[in-house]
Amino acid sequence: MIKTTVSFVIPCYRSQDTIESVITEIKETMSGLMAYSYEIILVNDCSPDNTWEKVKELADKNSDIIMGINFSKNFGQHAALMAGLNAAKGDYVVCLDDDGQTPANEVNKLLGALDNGADAVYARYAHKQHNCFRNFGSAMNEWMAHVMLGKPKDLYVSSYFAVKRFVADEMIRYDNSYPYVIGLVLRTTSNIVNVDVNHRKREIGQSGYDLKKLMKLWINGFTAFSIKPLRLATLFGFVFSLAGFLYGVYTIIKKFVYPVAFVGFAALMSAVVFMGGAILFMLGMVGEYVGRSYISQNKNPQYVIRETTRDGK
Repeated sequence: MIKTTVSFVIPCYRSQDTIESVITEIKETMSGLMAYSYEIILVNDCSPDNTWEKVKELADKNSDIIMGINFSKNFGQHAALMAGLNAAKGDYVVCLDDDGQTPANEVNKLLGALDNGADAVYARYAHKQHNCFRNFGSAMNEWMAHVMLGKPKDLYVSSYFAVKRFVADEMIRYDNSYPYVIGLVLRTTSNIVNVDVNHRKREIGQSGYDLKKLMKLWINGFTAFSIKPLRLATLFGFVFSLAGFLYGVYTIIKKFVYPVAFVGFAALMSAVVFMGGAILFMLGMVGEYVGRSYISQNKNPQYVIRETTRDGK
C-alpha cells in the first residue's frame, strides 16, 4: 500500500522545554495512523535560549524523520513557516505550534478533512486557552483577514492547519520579503474547511508574541495582499474634503445671517489638528506600501538559513 506522506512544520522559539514533548506526541499519534508516513521539520527562529541545541539533539536521535533548520536572525513565525514549507516533501503539510497547545494527537481530524476533498483545513477551538492579550491579537487577525483578504465570516483561521501539496507549492512561489501565510492560503484556494479540536493551556513559558510583533503582523496583513487601505484612504480624503467644503459654506452663510458671529479659535484648531492627523495617517499608509515595494524590489530575503541538521549545511 502506498502511504500518504505528511510533513509537520513547526516554527520554534523559546521552546527548549516543550518541543521534545510535541515530537513525542507526533510520533505516538502517527504510529497509530498506518495510512501515513511522516517527516518533521523544526525551524529555529534564532531563539535566544537553547532551542537549537535541543533541535539538533532530537534530529540526531531521529535523523530519518526530523530535520532542523536554524535561522541567522529572528525573522518571525511566518518566515519560519515559509522555510518549513520550502523544505517539506510531503503530500500533506501540517503546521502547528511548538508549545504543545495545538494538539498533535488530533491531527487525524485535519488529515481526514484533506482525504475527504478539502484543499486546506484549519483547527477551530471552542475554548482557547491563550491569555487576554493573545486572544485580542487573534481576534484582530480574524477581523483583518475577513475585511482585507476576503476570508469568509464562518471560516476560523489558526496556527494549526494543514494543506495539500499543490497549495504548499503555490505558497512557496511567493518570494517577496513579507510573507503572510493566511493570505497565501486564501489566494490559492477557496476549498477550505474547519475541524474542531481542543486547545490546551500553556504549561511552560509564555507566548513569543508581544505588542511589537503583533503590530508588525497586523501591518503585514494589511499591506501584503490587499490595496483596500489605500482605497480607504482615498474615501476618507473625499469625505474630509466634502466636510471641509460644506463647513466653509456654512461659515459664510452664518457670517451673512449673523454678522457678529465669531468662529471660535478652539473649533478651528480642532479641525486643523484632526485634518492634519488624518493626512499624516494616509501618507504613512502610502509610505508603508512604497517602502515595502522598495524593499521587495531589492530582494530582501524572507529568511536566511545559518545551518541545517542535514547535508552538513
